[in-house]
Amino acid sequence: MKYAFVNGTVLDGTLDMEPKTGLAVLVDGEKIEAVVPASADLSGYEIIDLGGKYLMPGLINMHVHLPSSGKPSKKKSDPVKLVKILTSNALFRMIVRAVCESYAKTQLMSGVTTIRTVGGVINCDTEIRDRIKSGKAIGPRILASNMAVSVPGGHMAYSLAYAAESPEEARNYVAKIAEDNPDIIKLMITGGVLDAKVKGEPGVLKMPPEYVKAACDEAHKRGFRVAAHVESPEGVRVALENGVDSIEHGAKPDEHIISLFKERGACQITTLSPALPFALFDREVSKISEMEQYNGTVVFEGIIACAKACLENGIPVGLGTDTGCPYITHYDMWREVNYFHKFCGVSNSFALYSATLRNAEIAGISDITGSVEAGKCADLIVTEKNPLENLCALRNVKMVMANGRLIKNPKVKKMPDVERELDKFI
Repeated sequence: MKYAFVNGTVLDGTLDMEPKTGLAVLVDGEKIEAVVPASADLSGYEIIDLGGKYLMPGLINMHVHLPSSGKPSKKKSDPVKLVKILTSNALFRMIVRAVCESYAKTQLMSGVTTIRTVGGVINCDTEIRDRIKSGKAIGPRILASNMAVSVPGGHMAYSLAYAAESPEEARNYVAKIAEDNPDIIKLMITGGVLDAKVKGEPGVLKMPPEYVKAACDEAHKRGFRVAAHVESPEGVRVALENGVDSIEHGAKPDEHIISLFKERGACQITTLSPALPFALFDREVSKISEMEQYNGTVVFEGIIACAKACLENGIPVGLGTDTGCPYITHYDMWREVNYFHKFCGVSNSFALYSATLRNAEIAGISDITGSVEAGKCADLIVTEKNPLENLCALRNVKMVMANGRLIKNPKVKKMPDVERELDKFI
C-alpha cells in the first residue's frame, strides 16, 4: 500500500526534534518514501488525514521477557517447575509460543514497533521473530536472545537461563543458543531483589569473572553483542572488565566503572519500571517483605544513579521496561519513558528521543528504524496530543504502523488494578 499522512504534526525522533507542520509523510510498502510539503502531488496515495494529531517513530522497548504478562501474583510460583512442565511436550511448547506471540502483539498495539527480548523460554523468541518477519504473525520487530546464560543459584537459572558450572560450559551454552540464530546473547551475572538473602545486598555477584569472559569471547567471536543482568557496582565492574556490551539495569558507578563504560564502548539500559513497585509501593499492595522493599530501593536508586552518571559522561543510555516482572505489562513502555523524565531529570524531548532513535542506535538498527526519515522502515505511531508537552500522550496511541502495515485504533486489554497502582507515580 501507498499512504500519505497529512494534516498532522511530525516529531521526527531526532535529538533536537521540534514539531513540524505542513508536511506529508509518504509510505510506499514497508518504507518511508519521502517527507514532502503537504502541497506536493499525492495522487496514487491513500490519504490518511491525521486531523491535527501527532506522528512520530514507533517506540523501541530494549528489555522484554515475553513469557510473562506482568500480572502480579498473590503467591510466589516456582518458575523452574513451571518452565519444565511447559516445555515437556510439543503441545505445551506450541501453547507457550502462542501466548508469547500474543504478548508481542500487545507491545505493538501499545505503540512499540521494536522489542529486544533478553531471556525467554527455549527458542520461542526467535521463532516468533521469524513468524512476524514472514507475515505469519502480527507483531513488532524482534531482536531476540532466547535463553540466557546463568549459573547454579543464579538469576533465572533453569527457567529462562541455562546454568553453567564452568567457563567451558558458559562458552558451550553460548554456542548452543547461537544455533537458533539469535540477535544478542544475554548473561545473568548478578542476582536481583528477590534473590537477595541479606538486607542491603541486592545484586550479589553470582557469575565468576572467568565465566563472563568465556561467554563474551564466544559471543563476540560469533558476531553477537552481549547484554547482562547486573544490579550491583561489583557486578557492573565484572561485566565491563570481561566484555559485556550493555548493562541491563545498573548500579551506582564510581570513576573506575565510568572509565570502563568508555573503554568498552558499552551502554546502560535503564529499567525503572520493575524497580519502582518494590521501592515505592506500599507493602500492603506489593506483598513483599521489609527487606525486599529496602533492597528494591537500593536497586531503584542505583539504576537512576547509573543513568545520570552515564548521561553526564556521554555514555549511551537506552530504555526498557523489563516486562514480565510484577506490575510491568506489555502495554506500558510509555511509563518507562515518563519515569526516565521524572526520575532521571531529562526533558520530554530527550526521553522521546531515547525511546526511539537513541534506542535504535544502541540496538544497531538506526539505519532501519527510529526516526521519521526517507528510506527507513515505516514504523510509526500517532497520538492525540503532543508528548513533548506531556509524555502521557503516549499512553493511548490512535494508529500504529509497523513495516508499513497500518493499524487504526489499536486496542489492548489492560489490568485495572495495575493501572490504578501505577498511576499514583506518574
